Amino acid sequence: MTIEKFEDIIAWKKAGELTINVYKEFNDCRDFSFRDQIQRAAVSIMNNIAEGFERRTNKEFTNFLYIAKGSCGEVRSILYLAIKLNYISEDNFKINYNLSIEISRLISGLIKTL
Repeated sequence: MTIEKFEDIIAWKKAGELTINVYKEFNDCRDFSFRDQIQRAAVSIMNNIAEGFERRTNKEFTNFLYIAKGSCGEVRSILYLAIKLNYISEDNFKINYNLSIEISRLISGLIKTL
């Protein structure tokens, strides 16, 4: 299967789901720097996948995928802090944690194919 546009990439779609989850989950968080950081990290995943794809070279795409994977790890790290600070429920932590793991694996698979 040939990917013709970044919107076809499953990791990008899943990253969009995670971003929406993060925005909804932390929308009312009064710790503004915390909220902004996790939102920026989530958005970074999907945007780096898109930007890398649009560069149209495997080398640049791979570099951007590594950045996206790093942002995915950042989201997971912040989720741990969120649960310890009682900013998020255990159920929502698990949902977003598992989604971030899935995205990270998808990105790794994409990197290997390039």
